[in-house]
Amino acid sequence: MTATPNTQGQNPLKLNYKRTLLIGFAFFGILLLWQVYDLWCPPFLTELFKNAFAVTDEKQVQYLVGIMMAIDNLAALILMPIFGRMSDRTNTKIGKRMPFILIGTFVCAVAFPFIPIFFHYQKAVGTIVMMAIVVIFAMMYRNPAVALMPDMTPKPLRSKANGIINIMGYIGGFFATVVGMVFVLTQYLGTNKGDHTWQYQNIWTVEAPFLIASVLMLASAVVLFFNIKENKIAEQVKDDMARGEEMSEAAEKVAVDDEKPMAKANRTMLWLILIAEFFWFMADNGVSTFLNNYVIYGLNGSSASTSMLTIVGGVGSVIGFIFGGMVAEKISRKYTVIIGLGLTLLAYLVWTVMTFAVGLNGEQIPLWLIVLWLMKGVGMSFVHVNSYPMVVELCSSKQIGAFTGYYYAASMSAQTITPVLLGALLLVPDFDWFLLPIYAGVCIAVAVAVFFFIKRTNNNKTQFKKGWEALDVDD
Repeated sequence: MTATPNTQGQNPLKLNYKRTLLIGFAFFGILLLWQVYDLWCPPFLTELFKNAFAVTDEKQVQYLVGIMMAIDNLAALILMPIFGRMSDRTNTKIGKRMPFILIGTFVCAVAFPFIPIFFHYQKAVGTIVMMAIVVIFAMMYRNPAVALMPDMTPKPLRSKANGIINIMGYIGGFFATVVGMVFVLTQYLGTNKGDHTWQYQNIWTVEAPFLIASVLMLASAVVLFFNIKENKIAEQVKDDMARGEEMSEAAEKVAVDDEKPMAKANRTMLWLILIAEFFWFMADNGVSTFLNNYVIYGLNGSSASTSMLTIVGGVGSVIGFIFGGMVAEKISRKYTVIIGLGLTLLAYLVWTVMTFAVGLNGEQIPLWLIVLWLMKGVGMSFVHVNSYPMVVELCSSKQIGAFTGYYYAASMSAQTITPVLLGALLLVPDFDWFLLPIYAGVCIAVAVAVFFFIKRTNNNKTQFKKGWEALDVDD
């Protein structure tokens, strides 16, 4: 990471690892919820729509699956900026973010287990309503939960901090994936002689992952509430936050409490980041939305194979989260993001070539696809660990919730469009599941091209404490 040097005589900035890990419990709950949601809801919707329209070819209803997943994201696109701004302007005894986190988590945890119950009894309306409630209240706590990290972390340290809280999130996602493998989807949605005529079996097989996720979400919120005292911490870190503003990578510096309109250079930088982000989420979410269906219907495999890829990708992500901030310190966030996008693009290109060269069909996921998923995990984590700090770098401490909303508006816009677009493309007669890596590769290539236009604003090095001195475990 690059920034102006510290004022002579001042101690270097240091990251409070204990506090950052505790903040990470918010991310733990978020990714735990979405991993279970993304793994199970597309097959649920596929089966509900197949039964509703009396069709046997799952491709005929994928555009409807995409629309339903997109409606969820459209709600998030609208709600996340609203909740972000609301939390910026909230002032309570427990802080400005915590009320949103607690209410949102509680409602999500109560509603989440009802999704598989309604599906089990083939109640399409009930299933969709429960999905909508979960999405709305997840957005209520997601923006404020994410904003906690930059609220309490000086700007030059946010990439490292973002890596830590993302690792916590992926631990939640990993746990959800393991639970999904134990309560394997195909044990519940059992095929009849391989013809994809589903036989609905014991409800607890599909209910357990949702119940476990709800319990752990509540537990993570409790840990966060009793350990992160927002108002107290804000007072403790105010001097470091002010120094962090002076070391910002923004094109033009922003005062710590400034609420003035953005400078033109910062506005241009923000738009470029958000446009690039839109396209890499078009790729990433397009693949993740249809991955389980791709494995089940395209490869004639099982959701256990999807879980394997998810775990491998998660391992790659953790590797990237560990090193992404360190790399950014050396070469800047901009070029770290470009390296990450380049790795991801390479993975999609090889996936495309290998698909046409050797084909994909069978119960076993080929080794080369597992390696590519590891590469993609590392690449996209390089992107995610640095892109969000780049956005909140451009605002003052009083605008973090709003700018977090901008960041998620870009991602949710992509996640609203990409399931519908990709689902519609799968209806084209000459297209098949091989379209996934081609589609994703084109989107990533556009993101890389856009990101090159972002100016590197600062070439000086930030001074950081080294070794044990960097570990600040004060409350």
